[in-house]
Amino acid sequence: MNITEFDTIAAISTPPGEGAIGIVRLSGEDAIAIADSIYKSGSKRLEIVPSHTLHYGHIVNPKTEEVIDEVMVTVMRAPKTFTREDVVEINCHGGIISVNRLLQTVLQNGARMAEPGEFTKRAFLNGRIDLSQAEAVMDLIRAKTDKAMDVALSQLDGDLSNLIRNIRQIILNTLAEVEVNIDYPEYDDVEEVTTRLLKEKTVEVKGHVEQLLRTAQQGKILRDGLETAIIGRPNVGKSSLLNRLIREEKAIVTEIAGTTRDTIEEYVNVNGVPLKLIDTAGIRETDDIVERIGVERSRKALLDADLILLLINQSESLNDEDKVLLDATQMMNRIILLNKSDLETRLSLEELAEWSSEDKIIQTSMLTQSGLDQLETQIAALFFSGETGERDATYISNVRHIALLHDTVEALDEVLTGIESGMPVDLVQIDFTRAWELLGEITGDTVQDELLTQLFSQFCLGK
Repeated sequence: MNITEFDTIAAISTPPGEGAIGIVRLSGEDAIAIADSIYKSGSKRLEIVPSHTLHYGHIVNPKTEEVIDEVMVTVMRAPKTFTREDVVEINCHGGIISVNRLLQTVLQNGARMAEPGEFTKRAFLNGRIDLSQAEAVMDLIRAKTDKAMDVALSQLDGDLSNLIRNIRQIILNTLAEVEVNIDYPEYDDVEEVTTRLLKEKTVEVKGHVEQLLRTAQQGKILRDGLETAIIGRPNVGKSSLLNRLIREEKAIVTEIAGTTRDTIEEYVNVNGVPLKLIDTAGIRETDDIVERIGVERSRKALLDADLILLLINQSESLNDEDKVLLDATQMMNRIILLNKSDLETRLSLEELAEWSSEDKIIQTSMLTQSGLDQLETQIAALFFSGETGERDATYISNVRHIALLHDTVEALDEVLTGIESGMPVDLVQIDFTRAWELLGEITGDTVQDELLTQLFSQFCLGK
C-alpha cells in the first residue's frame, strides 16, 4: 500500500454551482488538527470537542487572518465514521467561489486533494464496507428511479455480500470435508463418498449462483436504464411521444417531415423502469446531407436498442418506409404504436398483421395523450412480468458481478464434467476452489490492487 494512502485527504462533497450550502470533507489522522488550524470560534478548539458534534465559527487564513467564510463544522472521530478515520465536514455558504476558497485553504494547511472515490476506497481498505458495497455507493448516486435506488440500498446494506459469503462458505466447508476424507480415509469407498459429496454441493452452489443470475437482466436495466429507440417514418409523431413521456417540450415538433435531424436522448421513469429514450430522425432516403447523417445515427440506435417503440400513422395506409422498419425490427423487443388515433383510420389491420402477428399493438394519440398509460404498463410487463420485480429480491445489476457469476458457473460446470469423466477428486476440486475465488472477487476478498484502482477511479471527487 502506498504511503500516500494514509495522508489526510480533502475534497468538495457537494455538486458544483450555487446552493444553500457547500461541504468540504477531510479524512485522515490529521483531519481534526488541520481543521482546527483554520477554525476560529472564541476559545473553542476542535481537537477537544466531543465526537459527532456540530460547531459554529469562521474559517480564517492563519497567515493573513483573513476570514474565508462563516461555517458550521462537524467533527467525527474514528472508528465510527464512513472511512473509519477521523472525519471533518465543513459546511460553508454554497457557491463556486466560496467552496473553492475553503478547499484551497484546507489544502494549503496540510491536506492532500482526494482522488476520485478515495473516501469510499478508504472505507473499503479499512474494512468498513466490502467491494460490492463500495460499488453500490456509486449506483446509489446514479440511481434514476426509486426501484434502482432500492436495489443500490439493498446492496449497500450488505444483502448481496451476505448471499455471496454464504455461498462461499458452502464451498469452503465442502473443500475442508473433502480434504479430511482424502487425508484420513475411514472407509474403503472414501473416493466414491467424497465424489458424491462434491457433486451434490456443486449442484447446490450452481443453483444458488444461477438464481442470482436470473435477476441480472432486470437488475442491469434498473441500474443502467433500458435503451429505448423511438422509430418511424418522418412526421409520424416520434418527437411528440418523447415530449409526452418526459412531460417536457424537449424535441421540436412541426408538420414538416425531417424536422428531427439528430438523435435526442432523455431518461424517464416508466412504472419504476428507467428508460433511456432515443428520439431518432425519421428513417428514409434523403439528399439532405445533415438529415442523412441523422438517419445513419437512427439506424445505429436501432441496432443498439433493448426496446423499440415503432410508430405507424394509422390515418394512412402502410407505405414502403413502414414495411422496411417492420421488417428490420421483426426479431427485436418492440411495441407497435398506431399513432394519430384521433383521426380517421385508413390503415389496414389485416395487412399490418402480416408483419406483426405476435407484437403488442397499442393505439395512441399524441394530441389527446390516449394510450400512453397502456404503453407504460406494457413496457413494465415486457421486462418485469408486469411489475418492477419482487419487492425483497436481491438483484444483480453490476456488469462486473454478472461476468464473475458467469465465470463461476463455468468453473462449477468443469467440476461436474470432471466428476462425470472420472477425474481424481484432488484435480476436480481445483475448479471448485476457483469458483470460491471468483465469488470472492465480487466482495473484494480475493481482488487485486489494479482492479481496485480502476474501479474507484470511476467515482466522483468527494465520495
